[in-house]
Amino acid sequence: MTDFILVRHGETQWHAENRYAGRTDVPLTELGHQQAATLAAWAAGQRLDAVLCSPLSRARLTAEPAATALGLTPRVDERLYEVDFGRGDGLTRAEMAEEFPDALAAFLADPVAHHLPGGEDPAAAADRAVDCLEEAARELPDGRVLVVAHSTLVRLVLCKLLGIPLARYRQVFPALENGALTELRLPPGGQASLLRLNAPATATATAATTTH
Repeated sequence: MTDFILVRHGETQWHAENRYAGRTDVPLTELGHQQAATLAAWAAGQRLDAVLCSPLSRARLTAEPAATALGLTPRVDERLYEVDFGRGDGLTRAEMAEEFPDALAAFLADPVAHHLPGGEDPAAAADRAVDCLEEAARELPDGRVLVVAHSTLVRLVLCKLLGIPLARYRQVFPALENGALTELRLPPGGQASLLRLNAPATATATAATTTH
């Protein structure tokens, strides 16, 4: 079986302001870089066989120090992009309520059946990300893999692999902290197991919590 350590990238300015950050390439804050360094210090003491990350710079710059500490080259995979939030990208919840109140209400009631206007189907996003993890599991059937990606995408992956309805991702997993560790065990052809959720790499860097 393969163990995946799923990490939400370090803090960005949009996350500090609780803005939805999808495909826009928002830079890390100083705290975000500190969280990347904390993750690297944790990784240096681990046995990890591969590091995967989203192409967006906030994920790559979080993953690269950890990969360097392990003597690995991070594998950038487009299937790990954050969900595209369409017209919601860059907006706060309050701003969305002003721009498209009915669509926001539908999204809050069922974020999968009624994703944000112009955005990506969350079910399709979950499929592409799970495909990435399953491919890595076939390649490393007894491995441990660090995956640096994004909050909404990781929560959708957790729901899909744990048999939880995707529409409940915001209720079951209300928040993932920046730089925290969520560990998932994926056996071949079997039921995934959640080993830990939102575990700090160390106690030295706190994260902004958002509730997308």
